[in-house]
Amino acid sequence: MAGRPKKCLSLIGFSLICLQMVASAKTAPEIPTIDQAYSKISNSITVEWATVPGATSYLLTAEDGDTVVETMVANSPGTVTGLKAATLYQITIRSIGAAGRSQASPPKHAKTVLAAPVLEVHSPSPDSILVQWEAVYTAVGFSVSIMRANGLGRIWKENTTNTTLTFTSLDSGTLYTIKAYAWNANGTPGDDSTCNQRTSPRAPANIQVSFDSGALEASVSWAPTEGAFNYTVMAVSDASELSCSTTFSSCTIASLQCGTEYLVSVSARNEAGYSRSTPAVTLRTVACAPGRVTIQEDPPGHLSVSWPNVDLSDYYVAFVKSDDGLEVHCNTSLTQCNFFSECGFTYFISVFAYNKAGQSPLGDVFNYTTAPCCPSDVNPVLVSSDRVEIVWSPVRGAELYETKAVDGLNTVECNDTAPACTLSALECDTKYNITVYSFSEVRGSNTSCTSQLITTAPCSPEIKNISKDAFSMLNVHWRSSNSDATYTVTARGEKGLYRCRSTGESCSLGDLPCGSVFSVTAVAKTQAGRSLPSYSVPLETVPCCPASLTVTQVTQSVVNMSWTVGTGAETYMTVLESHTRQSKCHTHQNHCLLGCITCGVNYTVVLKAISATGLTADCAYQSYSSSACCPLGVKLYRLGPNGIRIYWQATRGSANYSTDLYGSKGIFTCAPSAGLSFCDITEIPCGDVYTVMVSPVAETGLKLTFCPKKIYSVTCSGSTLGMVIYRGKRNAEENGTVRHG
Repeated sequence: MAGRPKKCLSLIGFSLICLQMVASAKTAPEIPTIDQAYSKISNSITVEWATVPGATSYLLTAEDGDTVVETMVANSPGTVTGLKAATLYQITIRSIGAAGRSQASPPKHAKTVLAAPVLEVHSPSPDSILVQWEAVYTAVGFSVSIMRANGLGRIWKENTTNTTLTFTSLDSGTLYTIKAYAWNANGTPGDDSTCNQRTSPRAPANIQVSFDSGALEASVSWAPTEGAFNYTVMAVSDASELSCSTTFSSCTIASLQCGTEYLVSVSARNEAGYSRSTPAVTLRTVACAPGRVTIQEDPPGHLSVSWPNVDLSDYYVAFVKSDDGLEVHCNTSLTQCNFFSECGFTYFISVFAYNKAGQSPLGDVFNYTTAPCCPSDVNPVLVSSDRVEIVWSPVRGAELYETKAVDGLNTVECNDTAPACTLSALECDTKYNITVYSFSEVRGSNTSCTSQLITTAPCSPEIKNISKDAFSMLNVHWRSSNSDATYTVTARGEKGLYRCRSTGESCSLGDLPCGSVFSVTAVAKTQAGRSLPSYSVPLETVPCCPASLTVTQVTQSVVNMSWTVGTGAETYMTVLESHTRQSKCHTHQNHCLLGCITCGVNYTVVLKAISATGLTADCAYQSYSSSACCPLGVKLYRLGPNGIRIYWQATRGSANYSTDLYGSKGIFTCAPSAGLSFCDITEIPCGDVYTVMVSPVAETGLKLTFCPKKIYSVTCSGSTLGMVIYRGKRNAEENGTVRHG
C-alpha cells in the first residue's frame, strides 16, 4: 500500500519531469490544487489555491448537476458568481498558460449560503416599522436588526422563525436602517438584506383655518411635524372633496363652494406614508347668492324683489341700481325687499347672502326694465273733420309710440318712433278717446297711459238750396248732422264777402249788391274746430236797375225811353202802361222807342233789367204823363194893323200851350192865359209870311215841337180887322194868308 503511493509519487515525479520537459518545450501549466472553497454570498463561491508557475489565469468551474458556471480569474483567490443560493456545487480549477490549459483539478464541494431575505418594510404607525419577507429556501431562522440610520441610539435585534416582525416604540418621522439574514440548520448565516425605512410622521398639531370669502379659498396652517416631507390638507363636504399639498406649514385650498360646510383635516407625509389626520376643523363658507330672483312691478312704481332662502345665510342685502347710476339697497333677514321704481328705467338687481364668513359671491345680476313712461303733454296741433295731428315730448324708455283713437265701435291707430302722430280717416264731429301708449321691446306697451277726449271738427254742411223771400233776402238752406255747431255762410264775389251765421240749418244773406255773381259756401264751427267748406253753390243776384230813366216825347204817339246801364243786365224790357193800353219794348240797348202812345194820358213806367241767365229786376220809376195833344183848328185873326190873334181848339186834357210865329222879320211868341185857347201877338209886321205852330208845354216847361205847322200870309191892305189868309201847308203843315177881317 505504501508502495503504491510512492510509485504514484515516482510516477508523479516522472510526470513532473515530463511536464518540466514539456514546459521547457512549451507544455501546459500544472494542475492547480484547491486549498479551500467556501461561500459567503449566496450567488458565489470563493476558491483558494496555490499559484502554479507559468499560469497566466485560471478557469474556475462550478457544477450542480444541472448547470455549469465557469469564471476566468487572474489569481487566487477567485470567485465563481452567478450561482444559486443554498446549492451544493462541485468546484474544479484549471490553470491556463501560454501553452494551453491544464487538466481540471481534483474537485472540491462547497455549498452557497442562504439567499438574503427580500424585505418589505413599512411604517404602519408613527412609532413602528413592520418588516416582512418571504420564506428563504432551506432557512430555519432569521435574524433582523434595526437602528437609526444616523448611527445614534441603540440597536434592536430580533431572531425569529416567522416571516414578519414589527418593531415598536420607535421615534416618529425617523429614518431607520433594517438588516436581516437567514440561517440554515447548521447555523450558517446567509446573505443579509439591508434597507432604510422612515417611520411615518405624527399628525400635525395646532391647526388654524382662515377663510377668504372673496376668493372662496381657505388658508390652513399648522405646527411642523418631525420627519414630514410634505403635508396634505383635506376639505371634505357632503358633495365634494378638495385638497392641497405643500412642503411648508401652510396651504391654501381653492375653489371652495359657497353655502357648504367642510371638515378640514391635515395629514403629514413622508416616504413611510401618511400620518393620521388631525381632528377635523369645521369650516363654513359664505352662503351662495340666491339663484332664482323674482322681480315684479305691481303696482307700477313699486318693485318687489324676492328670492328663495339659501343655506348658511344669516341675512340678505339686495342692491338695485338704475341705469342712470343711482343705487339703493335694503337689508333683511326675510326673502323679499320692496323698492320704488320709475318708468322707463332699467334696473340691475343683485342679491347677496351674508353669514359670519362674509358676503356671498356675486350671483346672477338680474335686470328689469320698467314700462316706458307715458307721454304727459299730448297736444293736438291740428284737428280737422277727418284728421287729428298730435305731438308730445319724447319720454324715457320708449322705443315706439302706439296712438289709438277709439269712438266706441271703431279704432284708428298709428305706430311711429317719432313723438308725433297723424290719425286720419276719422269721422267728423265724433268724440274719440285718444291714447298714446309708449312701447319698448323689453316691456311692451305701457297700458296705464291715460286717454284724452278729442272731438273732431264738424262735418261739412251740404247746401241744399238758396231761396229769396218777400223782403228780397236770400235764404241759404243746408243739411248737416253736427251737434252744437254754428254755421257761417259766406258769399264771395268781386265786390267783397258777405256772411250770415246761424245755429240752425238756414240763414239769410241781405244787402247783396245787385248784378253780382257769388260763390256761396257754408262752414260749420264747434269748440273742436272748423269744418271744411261745403261745396260751393253759385249765386247770381238780379241785375241792377238803371240809376236813371228818361222818357222823351218824340211825337205825339211816340216816346223815346233811355236809361243808364244796369250792372249785370244783358237786356232790358220797358213797359208804358195806362188804363187803356200798354206799350213795351225788349232790347239789349239802353234806349228804346215806344209807339202808340196816347197823348195826354198818365202812364206807369216799368223797366225790367234781365241778366244773361234770365234773372229779372223789376225797376219801378215815376209815372209818365204823355204830352198834351196837339191843338186842332189853328186860325189867325187880324187885330188891327199890327196885331194877330191865334186861335186853336184844345183837345182832351188840360194843357198849357205856346204859340210861335216864324217870319222873315222875326219870331213872335205868345202864351195864352190859363184855360184860354187863344193868344194875341201885337206889333207884328204885316206883309210877311209866317209859320205858325201851337205846341203844348210840358210840366217841365219844355215846349214840344212835334205839332203840325201852318203858313199864313199877313197882308197890309184892307181893314185892320179880318181873317189872315191861309196859304196852305208846308212840309205836311198847313199854310194860309192872314186877311183883314
